Amino acid sequence: MSDGLEGVIAADTVLSEVDGAAGRLVIRGRSLDQLSGHTTYEAVVRLLFDGFFTDLPAEPALTAAIGRARAEVFGHVAALDADLRRLSTIEAVRALMARLPDGDDLAVALRLVAAPAVFTAAVSRAGKGLAPIAPDPGLGHAADALRMIKGAAPTAAETAGLDAYLVTVCDHGLNASTFAARVVASTRAGLTSAVLAGISALKGPLHGGAPGPVIEMLDAIGQPGNARAWLEAALDRGDRLMGFGHRVYRVRDPRADALKRAVTALGQGSNVLPGRLAFAEAVEDAALQILKARKPDRSLQTNVEFYTALLLEALAFPPDAFTCVFGMGRVAGWIAHAREQLAGGRLIRPQSRYVGPEPRFAA
Repeated sequence: MSDGLEGVIAADTVLSEVDGAAGRLVIRGRSLDQLSGHTTYEAVVRLLFDGFFTDLPAEPALTAAIGRARAEVFGHVAALDADLRRLSTIEAVRALMARLPDGDDLAVALRLVAAPAVFTAAVSRAGKGLAPIAPDPGLGHAADALRMIKGAAPTAAETAGLDAYLVTVCDHGLNASTFAARVVASTRAGLTSAVLAGISALKGPLHGGAPGPVIEMLDAIGQPGNARAWLEAALDRGDRLMGFGHRVYRVRDPRADALKRAVTALGQGSNVLPGRLAFAEAVEDAALQILKARKPDRSLQTNVEFYTALLLEALAFPPDAFTCVFGMGRVAGWIAHAREQLAGGRLIRPQSRYVGPEPRFAA
């Protein structure tokens, strides 16, 4: 048996392929390089949903439908009371998501696509004592998400940066949250239940919860000259260096390069971001050198979390909302996988091997 199901094939999928040896990600026949920075999130939602919903509209109509769905789910923000505001951002968002009706049709799916953007903005603003901002159904999804959290219209570069991020993280094989979503979908519990399972798995720091600590690491290091000593001390304590190493990739995570390009593009014309990027690159170089020297038998390369942190920070998302923004992109993948699982019609029910004590019987 493989610990953690390593190498076990649990599903056939048309949705995405993760080639860990080559450092390649393919989403429905298109490489990540063909998608990230070149298309909108709505276009990728349509790409993922194609064939799973008979009433799926063309992209312009789909963009409008997602906009209407944002306006519809905004009504649930009224449930954001003092008890929910005391929770972490992702726990509060999950609680609001749980208010959405369950089902398997396109209307349910579009509400689930829309909701993380609306709820993440509302919860983040509530944490600052600010009132939520209602969606603008006429905007694209990335632009409206940024407007709702910032309280001002985003620039074209900011919108392009968030679109690139959401596209980059929309799907990634049978990761922990996607597998959780497929297991729940296989019981025919409904898309909302499947997405809630995905969010709950994503909350864990070993899956989607690590981009925030990357910012904490960079802030603690402070300047390039401190990087090596700080990183060495962290490893001496047995700490994990956030933003490095991946369960599947044995070379550099292709999503890291896609997001680095997005950060670089966003920084053009900025007086601050290029310096922050240069500092992060210095930390990255030091970390890769140290990891190679200390762990020569392991390939610990930069992963998606490192440049996720820089990009979302530059887009004014607070670190405690980073995992929610990850979910904002990944929700389309969860839904597509849930529908694919439903099409197969088989309940996921693996076997376990008992290794506990045997019962004792009287002679």
